[in-house]
Formats: sequence, C-alpha cells, structure tokens
Amino acid sequence: MTIASIRELVEREPFHPFRIRASSGTAYEVRNPSLVVVMKSQVLIAEPKSDSYTLIPFLHVAGIE
Repeated sequence: MTIASIRELVEREPFHPFRIRASSGTAYEVRNPSLVVVMKSQVLIAEPKSDSYTLIPFLHVAGIE
C-alpha cells in the first residue's frame, strides 16, 4: 500500500468510508476524512468525540478494505 493510495481515498469526492488494516490484524475505521492526517511515514487516525488517536507507520499498513 502506498502513501498515494491512502491519500487518494481520504481526498476522494464524495468521500467513501474505508478501513485500514494494520500488520497486527487490527482494523481502523476511517469514517470522516477530517480525522485523518497522511504524513510522510505514517498515518494518524483521530477518534471522534475524544482525545484519542492512532499512529500507524506505513510499514505496518497491511491493506485497505
């Protein structure tokens, strides 16, 4: 999975929710593009209505669903 692929999904108009699966097997729901930041080597996914977030290094992105 490339950085460009994830960025395309986040910027898609209209936005369609998707799931990022990490190498650990954990899946992270992306339901709002405003809560995702695609950085140089990782992606940040913020949890709505809380102060929680997850950082996933691109090396650990196993797939997109």
